[in-house]
Amino acid sequence: MNPDAVAVLIPVVLFGGFFAWMIARTVSKAYTAKLQGGNQAGAAGVAKHEELAAGLEELRREVAELAERVDFTERLLAKTRDGEGKLPAGERRTGST
Repeated sequence: MNPDAVAVLIPVVLFGGFFAWMIARTVSKAYTAKLQGGNQAGAAGVAKHEELAAGLEELRREVAELAERVDFTERLLAKTRDGEGKLPAGERRTGST
C-alpha cells in the first residue's frame, strides 16, 4: 500500500471513529432517557387508571341509586292507576262547592 495513502487514511479513520463513538453515545443516552421517561409515564398511567376506575365505581353507584328511585316512582304510579291511591267513591270532592 502506498505510504501517502496510509498517511491520509489514519486521520480519516481516527476522526470517523471519534464521530461514530459520539453518535453512538448520544443515541444511547437518548434511548436511556426515553426508557426512564416511559417508566415514569407508566406510573402516571397506573395512577390515571386507578382514578378512572374510582370514577367508574362512583358512576355505577349513582346509576344504581337512580334505578331504585325509578322503581319507587313506577310503583307509586302503578298504585294510583290500579285505584289503590284513590279516595273512596263517597268521599270524592267535586269541582262545585
